[in-house]
Amino acid sequence: MTNSRPESGDITGTQNDAIDLANLERDEYGFPGPMRDSLVEAILKGRKTRTTSLLAEYQHDHEPLPQVGKLAVVVDSEDKPVCVTRLMEVKVCKISDITDDHARGEGEGYSDVAGWRKAHELFWESDEFCEELGDYNFKVNDETKVVCERFSVIKRL
Repeated sequence: MTNSRPESGDITGTQNDAIDLANLERDEYGFPGPMRDSLVEAILKGRKTRTTSLLAEYQHDHEPLPQVGKLAVVVDSEDKPVCVTRLMEVKVCKISDITDDHARGEGEGYSDVAGWRKAHELFWESDEFCEELGDYNFKVNDETKVVCERFSVIKRL
């Protein structure tokens, strides 16, 4: 996820609060292309309400952990804002502590944590991700710390 700003514009939140898109962080899921398109579709259809990042990503980018209540603009592969989300829960844990419930909430068709973990390890150990992380030798193990988030869509754009 990055902290750049989308194009300016006001929208109305669920409680008649005006939300200025220019002041919201952007949430980018996966890398642009088929992966991001699939994840954004799952968010818009309500299947994806959870996401997981490596704690190492935040450390590498010198970014603070996300805070409950944070609003963010989700963008698609064309960098177009598609919805606004509100962060409902944040938890840091070992990857070995991820639950089946969290895995299913990722909205990518995982029935249990085993399938979720296999797919996420492939992503996090990919050359493209390791390059972004700046660690070409990165490997996931049971002690790897992850940041688990639960969010809800509050406005489609």
